[in-house]
Amino acid sequence: MNKPRFIALTVVTLDAMGLGLVMPVLPTLLRGFVPGTQVAWHYGTFLALYALMQVFFAPLLGRLSDRRGRRPVLLLSLAGAAVDYAVMAMAPALWVLYIARVISGVTGATGAVAASTIADTTQEDERARWFGYMGACYGAGMIAGPAIGGAFGGVSAHAPFMAAALLNGAGFLLACVFLKETQSIANAVPTPISINPFDGFRLDSALRALMTLFGVFFILQFIGQIPASLWIIYGEDRFHWNTTAAGASLAGFGAVHALFQAFVTGPVSSRLGEKRALLLGMTADGTGFVLMAFATQGWMVFPILFLLAAGGVAMPALQAMLSKAAPDERQGALQGTLTSLTNLSAIIGPLGFTMLYTVTAKAWSGWIWIVGAALYVVCLPALRRSHESVSKSYV
Repeated sequence: MNKPRFIALTVVTLDAMGLGLVMPVLPTLLRGFVPGTQVAWHYGTFLALYALMQVFFAPLLGRLSDRRGRRPVLLLSLAGAAVDYAVMAMAPALWVLYIARVISGVTGATGAVAASTIADTTQEDERARWFGYMGACYGAGMIAGPAIGGAFGGVSAHAPFMAAALLNGAGFLLACVFLKETQSIANAVPTPISINPFDGFRLDSALRALMTLFGVFFILQFIGQIPASLWIIYGEDRFHWNTTAAGASLAGFGAVHALFQAFVTGPVSSRLGEKRALLLGMTADGTGFVLMAFATQGWMVFPILFLLAAGGVAMPALQAMLSKAAPDERQGALQGTLTSLTNLSAIIGPLGFTMLYTVTAKAWSGWIWIVGAALYVVCLPALRRSHESVSKSYV
Protein backbone atom coordinates (compact mmCIF):
# COMPACT_ATOMS: atom_id res chain seq x y z
CA MET A 1 0.00 0.00 0.00
CA ASN A 2 1.18 3.53 -0.79
CA LYS A 3 2.77 4.88 2.42
CA PRO A 4 1.11 8.35 2.49
CA ARG A 5 -2.31 6.74 1.98
CA PHE A 6 -1.62 4.18 4.70
CA ILE A 7 -0.57 6.93 7.11
CA ALA A 8 -3.65 8.99 6.20
CA LEU A 9 -5.99 6.06 6.86
CA THR A 10 -4.21 5.18 10.11
CA VAL A 11 -4.45 8.78 11.33
CA VAL A 12 -8.18 8.90 10.47
CA THR A 13 -8.71 5.67 12.45
CA LEU A 14 -6.80 6.96 15.47
CA ASP A 15 -8.61 10.30 15.31
CA ALA A 16 -12.01 8.58 15.24
CA MET A 17 -11.02 6.28 18.09
CA GLY A 18 -10.01 9.30 20.15
CA LEU A 19 -13.36 10.95 19.51
CA GLY A 20 -15.24 7.74 20.29
CA LEU A 21 -13.21 7.19 23.45
CA VAL A 22 -14.43 10.36 25.14
CA MET A 23 -18.08 10.41 24.03
CA PRO A 24 -19.36 7.84 26.58
CA VAL A 25 -17.74 9.63 29.54
CA LEU A 26 -18.07 13.29 28.56
CA PRO A 27 -21.39 13.64 30.45
CA THR A 28 -19.72 12.13 33.53
CA LEU A 29 -16.87 14.63 33.27
CA LEU A 30 -19.31 17.52 32.92
CA ARG A 31 -21.17 16.43 36.07
CA GLY A 32 -18.02 17.29 37.98
CA PHE A 33 -18.48 20.95 36.99
CA VAL A 34 -22.23 21.57 36.61
CA PRO A 35 -25.44 20.37 38.28
CA GLY A 36 -27.02 17.25 36.78
CA THR A 37 -29.92 19.25 35.34
CA GLN A 38 -27.48 21.30 33.20
CA VAL A 39 -25.40 18.42 31.81
CA ALA A 40 -27.51 17.87 28.68
CA TRP A 41 -27.35 21.54 27.71
CA HIS A 42 -23.58 21.76 28.20
CA TYR A 43 -23.09 18.44 26.37
CA GLY A 44 -24.97 19.72 23.32
CA THR A 45 -23.21 23.09 23.43
CA PHE A 46 -19.86 21.37 23.74
CA LEU A 47 -20.44 19.29 20.60
CA ALA A 48 -21.89 22.22 18.65
CA LEU A 49 -18.95 24.47 19.57
CA TYR A 50 -16.44 22.17 17.90
CA ALA A 51 -18.63 21.88 14.80
CA LEU A 52 -19.05 25.66 14.67
CA MET A 53 -15.29 26.24 14.77
CA GLN A 54 -14.89 23.69 11.98
CA VAL A 55 -17.45 25.46 9.81
CA PHE A 56 -15.28 28.58 9.78
CA PHE A 57 -11.74 27.24 10.06
CA ALA A 58 -11.73 23.97 8.09
CA PRO A 59 -11.79 25.80 4.72
CA LEU A 60 -8.90 28.03 5.86
CA LEU A 61 -6.84 25.02 6.94
CA GLY A 62 -7.64 23.30 3.67
CA ARG A 63 -6.36 26.31 1.71
CA LEU A 64 -3.32 26.47 3.97
CA SER A 65 -2.52 22.83 3.11
CA ASP A 66 -2.65 23.77 -0.60
CA ARG A 67 -0.11 26.55 -0.06
CA ARG A 68 2.15 25.17 2.67
CA GLY A 69 1.69 21.43 2.26
CA ARG A 70 -0.44 18.68 3.78
CA ARG A 71 2.11 17.50 6.32
CA PRO A 72 2.44 20.65 8.49
CA VAL A 73 -1.34 21.17 8.63
CA LEU A 74 -1.94 17.54 9.56
CA LEU A 75 0.69 17.78 12.30
CA LEU A 76 -0.97 20.97 13.57
CA SER A 77 -4.34 19.20 13.70
CA LEU A 78 -3.01 16.16 15.55
CA ALA A 79 -1.10 18.33 18.02
CA GLY A 80 -4.20 20.46 18.63
CA ALA A 81 -6.33 17.38 19.32
CA ALA A 82 -3.73 15.89 21.67
CA VAL A 83 -3.51 19.16 23.63
CA ASP A 84 -7.33 19.40 23.71
CA TYR A 85 -7.80 15.95 25.23
CA ALA A 86 -4.91 16.35 27.69
CA VAL A 87 -6.22 19.70 28.94
CA MET A 88 -9.74 18.28 29.24
CA ALA A 89 -8.40 15.40 31.33
CA MET A 90 -6.79 17.84 33.78
CA ALA A 91 -9.14 20.82 33.50
CA PRO A 92 -9.74 22.52 36.87
CA ALA A 93 -12.80 24.49 35.68
CA LEU A 94 -15.58 24.36 33.08
CA TRP A 95 -14.26 27.33 31.09
CA VAL A 96 -10.98 25.48 30.54
CA LEU A 97 -12.91 22.64 28.88
CA TYR A 98 -14.53 25.11 26.52
CA ILE A 99 -11.24 26.84 25.66
CA ALA A 100 -9.64 23.47 24.90
CA ARG A 101 -12.53 22.51 22.63
CA VAL A 102 -12.30 25.81 20.75
CA ILE A 103 -8.58 25.21 20.12
CA SER A 104 -9.32 21.71 18.88
CA GLY A 105 -12.04 23.00 16.56
CA VAL A 106 -9.81 25.75 15.17
CA THR A 107 -6.89 23.40 14.47
CA GLY A 108 -8.91 20.31 13.51
CA ALA A 109 -8.34 19.42 9.87
CA THR A 110 -7.41 15.74 10.13
CA GLY A 111 -10.18 14.44 7.88
CA ALA A 112 -9.79 17.20 5.28
CA VAL A 113 -6.02 16.81 5.01
CA ALA A 114 -6.24 13.00 4.98
CA ALA A 115 -8.73 13.23 2.09
CA SER A 116 -6.45 15.71 0.30
CA THR A 117 -3.51 13.33 0.76
CA ILE A 118 -5.54 10.52 -0.79
CA ALA A 119 -6.50 12.77 -3.70
CA ASP A 120 -2.83 13.73 -4.18
CA THR A 121 -1.68 10.10 -4.39
CA THR A 122 -4.44 8.35 -6.35
CA GLN A 123 -5.60 8.28 -9.93
CA GLU A 124 -9.00 9.86 -10.52
CA ASP A 125 -10.73 6.52 -11.12
CA GLU A 126 -9.40 5.14 -7.80
CA ARG A 127 -10.57 7.94 -5.53
CA ALA A 128 -14.08 6.66 -4.77
CA ARG A 129 -12.57 3.39 -3.54
CA TRP A 130 -10.03 5.16 -1.34
CA PHE A 131 -12.58 7.61 0.02
CA GLY A 132 -14.63 4.53 0.86
CA TYR A 133 -11.65 3.09 2.73
CA MET A 134 -11.35 6.35 4.63
CA GLY A 135 -15.02 6.19 5.62
CA ALA A 136 -14.56 2.57 6.71
CA CYS A 137 -11.54 3.49 8.86
CA TYR A 138 -13.48 6.30 10.50
CA GLY A 139 -16.38 3.93 11.14
CA ALA A 140 -14.08 1.29 12.60
CA GLY A 141 -12.56 3.87 14.92
CA MET A 142 -15.99 5.02 16.04
CA ILE A 143 -16.95 1.40 16.81
CA ALA A 144 -13.76 0.58 18.73
CA GLY A 145 -13.46 3.95 20.49
CA PRO A 146 -16.66 3.85 22.58
CA ALA A 147 -16.00 0.25 23.60
CA ILE A 148 -12.50 1.10 24.81
CA GLY A 149 -13.71 4.37 26.31
CA GLY A 150 -16.36 2.56 28.31
CA ALA A 151 -13.71 0.24 29.76
CA PHE A 152 -11.39 3.15 30.64
CA GLY A 153 -14.34 5.07 32.04
CA GLY A 154 -14.74 2.36 34.65
CA VAL A 155 -11.34 3.37 35.97
CA SER A 156 -11.86 7.14 35.88
CA ALA A 157 -13.80 9.73 33.92
CA HIS A 158 -10.45 11.32 33.08
CA ALA A 159 -8.74 8.15 31.81
CA PRO A 160 -10.42 8.07 28.35
CA PHE A 161 -9.33 11.66 27.71
CA MET A 162 -5.71 10.80 28.49
CA ALA A 163 -6.00 7.74 26.25
CA ALA A 164 -7.40 9.93 23.45
CA ALA A 165 -4.50 12.37 23.93
CA LEU A 166 -2.05 9.49 23.65
CA LEU A 167 -3.74 8.20 20.48
CA ASN A 168 -3.48 11.60 18.81
CA GLY A 169 0.08 11.90 20.08
CA ALA A 170 0.83 8.54 18.47
CA GLY A 171 -0.70 9.80 15.24
CA PHE A 172 1.45 12.92 15.46
CA LEU A 173 4.64 10.86 15.86
CA LEU A 174 3.59 8.50 13.08
CA ALA A 175 3.04 11.40 10.69
CA CYS A 176 6.27 13.10 11.81
CA VAL A 177 8.39 10.05 11.05
CA PHE A 178 6.71 8.41 8.08
CA LEU A 179 4.51 10.91 6.24
CA LYS A 180 6.16 12.60 3.29
CA GLU A 181 4.72 15.72 1.71
CA THR A 182 2.26 14.84 -1.07
CA GLN A 183 1.40 18.35 -2.24
CA SER A 184 3.79 19.86 -4.75
CA ILE A 185 4.76 23.24 -3.33
CA ALA A 186 5.57 24.25 -6.90
CA ASN A 187 1.82 24.08 -7.56
CA ALA A 188 1.00 26.17 -4.51
CA VAL A 189 -1.25 29.15 -5.04
CA PRO A 190 0.90 32.33 -4.78
CA THR A 191 -1.63 34.39 -2.85
CA PRO A 192 -1.36 35.76 0.69
CA ILE A 193 -2.87 33.69 3.49
CA SER A 194 -5.73 35.37 5.31
CA ILE A 195 -6.67 34.55 8.89
CA ASN A 196 -10.16 35.95 8.47
CA PRO A 197 -12.46 32.96 9.21
CA PHE A 198 -15.12 34.32 6.83
CA ASP A 199 -12.67 34.05 3.92
CA GLY A 200 -13.28 30.32 3.96
CA PHE A 201 -16.70 30.93 2.39
CA ARG A 202 -15.22 32.80 -0.58
CA LEU A 203 -14.79 30.30 -3.40
CA ASP A 204 -12.48 31.04 -6.31
CA SER A 205 -13.54 30.33 -9.89
CA ALA A 206 -12.14 26.79 -9.79
CA LEU A 207 -14.49 25.79 -6.96
CA ARG A 208 -17.37 28.13 -7.77
CA ALA A 209 -18.23 25.89 -10.73
CA LEU A 210 -18.92 23.10 -8.22
CA MET A 211 -21.62 24.97 -6.30
CA THR A 212 -24.36 22.61 -7.48
CA LEU A 213 -22.46 19.55 -6.30
CA PHE A 214 -21.65 21.32 -3.02
CA GLY A 215 -25.40 21.73 -2.57
CA VAL A 216 -25.95 18.01 -3.17
CA PHE A 217 -23.15 17.20 -0.72
CA PHE A 218 -24.74 19.36 1.97
CA ILE A 219 -28.19 17.82 1.45
CA LEU A 220 -26.76 14.29 1.72
CA GLN A 221 -24.92 15.19 4.93
CA PHE A 222 -28.06 16.91 6.20
CA ILE A 223 -30.15 13.78 5.54
CA GLY A 224 -27.57 11.73 7.40
CA GLN A 225 -28.37 13.68 10.57
CA ILE A 226 -31.78 11.94 10.77
CA PRO A 227 -30.42 8.55 11.88
CA ALA A 228 -27.53 10.25 13.69
CA SER A 229 -29.85 12.23 15.96
CA LEU A 230 -33.02 10.11 16.11
CA TRP A 231 -32.04 6.45 15.74
CA ILE A 232 -32.26 5.62 19.44
CA ILE A 233 -35.25 7.84 20.16
CA TYR A 234 -37.20 6.41 17.23
CA GLY A 235 -36.28 2.84 18.21
CA GLU A 236 -37.47 3.41 21.76
CA ASP A 237 -40.72 5.06 20.66
CA ARG A 238 -41.63 2.74 17.77
CA PHE A 239 -40.11 -0.60 18.77
CA HIS A 240 -39.77 -0.17 22.57
CA TRP A 241 -36.06 -0.95 22.44
CA ASN A 242 -34.19 -1.39 25.68
CA THR A 243 -30.54 -0.38 26.09
CA THR A 244 -29.26 -3.75 24.84
CA ALA A 245 -31.36 -3.68 21.68
CA ALA A 246 -30.44 -0.05 20.98
CA GLY A 247 -26.74 -0.82 21.41
CA ALA A 248 -26.97 -3.88 19.18
CA SER A 249 -28.67 -1.87 16.44
CA LEU A 250 -26.02 0.84 16.58
CA ALA A 251 -23.18 -1.68 16.54
CA GLY A 252 -24.82 -3.50 13.64
CA PHE A 253 -25.31 -0.28 11.70
CA GLY A 254 -21.69 0.77 12.23
CA ALA A 255 -20.26 -2.63 11.32
CA VAL A 256 -22.33 -3.14 8.16
CA HIS A 257 -21.73 0.45 7.07
CA ALA A 258 -17.95 0.07 7.50
CA LEU A 259 -17.97 -3.19 5.51
CA PHE A 260 -19.86 -1.60 2.63
CA GLN A 261 -17.51 1.39 2.63
CA ALA A 262 -14.44 -0.85 2.55
CA PHE A 263 -15.51 -3.58 0.13
CA VAL A 264 -18.48 -2.38 -1.94
CA THR A 265 -17.86 1.29 -2.74
CA GLY A 266 -14.78 0.72 -4.90
CA PRO A 267 -16.15 -2.10 -7.10
CA VAL A 268 -19.53 -0.39 -7.55
CA SER A 269 -17.93 2.93 -8.53
CA SER A 270 -15.50 1.23 -10.91
CA ARG A 271 -18.27 -0.76 -12.60
CA LEU A 272 -20.97 1.91 -12.76
CA GLY A 273 -19.03 5.17 -12.62
CA GLU A 274 -19.25 7.68 -9.79
CA LYS A 275 -22.49 9.34 -10.85
CA ARG A 276 -24.43 6.09 -11.21
CA ALA A 277 -22.91 4.85 -7.93
CA LEU A 278 -24.12 8.08 -6.30
CA LEU A 279 -27.64 7.56 -7.67
CA LEU A 280 -27.62 3.93 -6.55
CA GLY A 281 -26.58 4.92 -3.03
CA MET A 282 -29.23 7.64 -2.84
CA THR A 283 -31.90 5.20 -4.03
CA ALA A 284 -30.84 2.53 -1.52
CA ASP A 285 -30.78 4.97 1.38
CA GLY A 286 -34.10 6.58 0.40
CA THR A 287 -35.72 3.14 0.14
CA GLY A 288 -34.32 2.25 3.55
CA PHE A 289 -35.78 5.45 4.99
CA VAL A 290 -39.25 4.63 3.62
CA LEU A 291 -39.07 1.10 5.03
CA MET A 292 -37.97 2.49 8.41
CA ALA A 293 -41.05 4.73 8.41
CA PHE A 294 -43.38 1.74 7.96
CA ALA A 295 -41.49 -0.89 10.01
CA THR A 296 -43.62 -2.17 12.90
CA GLN A 297 -41.28 -4.67 14.60
CA GLY A 298 -37.77 -4.18 15.88
CA TRP A 299 -36.37 -7.17 13.96
CA MET A 300 -37.35 -5.49 10.69
CA VAL A 301 -34.64 -2.88 11.24
CA PHE A 302 -31.80 -5.35 10.84
CA PRO A 303 -32.43 -6.26 7.16
CA ILE A 304 -33.08 -2.56 6.48
CA LEU A 305 -29.56 -1.88 7.78
CA PHE A 306 -28.17 -3.37 4.57
CA LEU A 307 -30.06 -0.84 2.45
CA LEU A 308 -28.89 2.01 4.68
CA ALA A 309 -25.31 0.71 4.49
CA ALA A 310 -25.59 0.50 0.70
CA GLY A 311 -26.59 4.15 0.85
CA GLY A 312 -23.11 4.81 2.20
CA VAL A 313 -21.76 4.24 -1.31
CA ALA A 314 -23.15 7.63 -2.31
CA MET A 315 -20.85 9.87 -0.30
CA PRO A 316 -17.46 8.49 -1.46
CA ALA A 317 -18.76 8.55 -5.04
CA LEU A 318 -19.77 12.20 -4.67
CA GLN A 319 -16.42 13.04 -3.06
CA ALA A 320 -14.66 11.43 -6.02
CA MET A 321 -16.79 13.46 -8.46
CA LEU A 322 -15.86 16.67 -6.67
CA SER A 323 -12.20 15.72 -6.38
CA LYS A 324 -12.02 14.95 -10.10
CA ALA A 325 -13.50 18.33 -10.97
CA ALA A 326 -11.18 20.35 -8.71
CA PRO A 327 -7.62 21.22 -9.84
CA ASP A 328 -4.79 19.43 -8.03
CA GLU A 329 -3.70 22.69 -6.39
CA ARG A 330 -7.21 23.19 -4.94
CA GLN A 331 -7.73 19.76 -3.32
CA GLY A 332 -7.08 21.11 0.17
CA ALA A 333 -9.51 23.99 -0.30
CA LEU A 334 -12.08 21.53 -1.65
CA GLN A 335 -11.77 19.13 1.29
CA GLY A 336 -11.83 22.01 3.77
CA THR A 337 -15.06 23.28 2.21
CA LEU A 338 -16.59 19.79 2.42
CA THR A 339 -15.59 19.54 6.09
CA SER A 340 -17.20 22.93 6.72
CA LEU A 341 -20.45 21.81 5.04
CA THR A 342 -20.41 18.55 7.00
CA ASN A 343 -20.13 20.38 10.30
CA LEU A 344 -22.75 22.93 9.28
CA SER A 345 -25.18 20.07 8.67
CA ALA A 346 -24.21 18.62 12.05
CA ILE A 347 -25.31 21.88 13.71
CA ILE A 348 -28.52 22.51 11.78
CA GLY A 349 -29.66 18.92 11.23
CA PRO A 350 -30.08 17.64 14.80
CA LEU A 351 -31.87 20.83 15.86
CA GLY A 352 -34.23 20.83 12.89
CA PHE A 353 -34.97 17.12 12.74
CA THR A 354 -35.50 16.63 16.46
CA MET A 355 -37.88 19.60 16.43
CA LEU A 356 -39.75 18.16 13.42
CA TYR A 357 -39.94 14.76 15.08
CA THR A 358 -41.33 16.29 18.26
CA VAL A 359 -44.05 18.04 16.26
CA THR A 360 -45.01 15.08 14.05
CA ALA A 361 -44.44 12.02 16.25
CA LYS A 362 -47.79 12.24 18.00
CA ALA A 363 -49.61 11.96 14.68
CA TRP A 364 -47.22 9.42 13.13
CA SER A 365 -43.58 8.88 14.07
CA GLY A 366 -42.61 7.79 10.55
CA TRP A 367 -42.90 11.24 8.97
CA ILE A 368 -39.28 12.10 9.73
CA TRP A 369 -38.06 9.24 7.52
CA ILE A 370 -40.41 10.22 4.69
CA VAL A 371 -39.03 13.76 4.82
CA GLY A 372 -35.49 12.35 4.54
CA ALA A 373 -36.43 10.25 1.52
CA ALA A 374 -38.11 13.26 -0.10
CA LEU A 375 -34.94 15.31 0.29
CA TYR A 376 -33.14 12.83 -1.95
CA VAL A 377 -35.63 13.67 -4.70
CA VAL A 378 -34.58 17.34 -4.37
CA CYS A 379 -31.04 16.33 -5.34
CA LEU A 380 -32.03 14.86 -8.72
CA PRO A 381 -32.51 18.16 -10.63
CA ALA A 382 -29.30 19.46 -9.07
CA LEU A 383 -27.38 16.45 -10.36
CA ARG A 384 -28.72 17.06 -13.85
CA ARG A 385 -27.64 20.71 -13.68
CA SER A 386 -24.18 19.71 -12.51
CA HIS A 387 -23.35 18.64 -16.09
CA GLU A 388 -23.75 22.25 -17.17
CA SER A 389 -21.44 23.68 -14.51
CA VAL A 390 -18.71 21.02 -14.46
CA SER A 391 -16.82 20.35 -17.64
CA LYS A 392 -15.70 16.83 -16.82
CA SER A 393 -17.86 13.73 -17.29
CA TYR A 394 -18.36 11.39 -14.37
CA VAL A 395 -19.94 8.49 -16.23
